[in-house]
Amino acid sequence: MEANSSREIEARNYLEKHRIMELLTYLTSALLFFRPEKPREYLIPILEQLRTAKVSGVAFPFFMDNSNIAAMFQMLDSSNKGSISFIQYKEALKTLGLCTADEVLKDDGHGITCEKFMYEVNKKTQEICGKTKGKDSESYRSAAELLLLH
Repeated sequence: MEANSSREIEARNYLEKHRIMELLTYLTSALLFFRPEKPREYLIPILEQLRTAKVSGVAFPFFMDNSNIAAMFQMLDSSNKGSISFIQYKEALKTLGLCTADEVLKDDGHGITCEKFMYEVNKKTQEICGKTKGKDSESYRSAAELLLLH
C-alpha cells in the first residue's frame, strides 16, 4: 500500500511540475471548440508552436477572436435566452484557460450577456498579456499558454 501511495504522489508531482493536465485541457478544449476534421494533424502545429514559443520567447498566438468568442457564447446559450448563467461563464473561462478553478469571480446575480462575455474574455486576455509583457493584440498569450511555457 505504501509503495502504491508513494508512486501516486510521485506521478501527481510529475504531472504538476510539467503542467501536463493543463496542456491536455488546453488541447482538448481547442479540439472541442474547432472540431477539426483530422484532430491529430490539427494538434501537431499547435504543439510545434508551443515548442517554438518556448525556445524562442516569441509570443504564442491567441486563437480566439471576437467571432470565436461570440460562437462560444451561442453554444453556451443553447436556448437563445441572450444570456448564460454565472456557472456557465466561469466554466467557459476555465476551459479557455482564463481563470483557475479556485479563482473567485464576483457573481452579481444577473445573467451574462454576449457583450459582457466578450468584454470579460478580452479583458482577461489583456490582463494575461500584461503579465507576459505582450505589447499588442497579436502578442496576446492565453492563460493556458502562460502555464505551458513556464
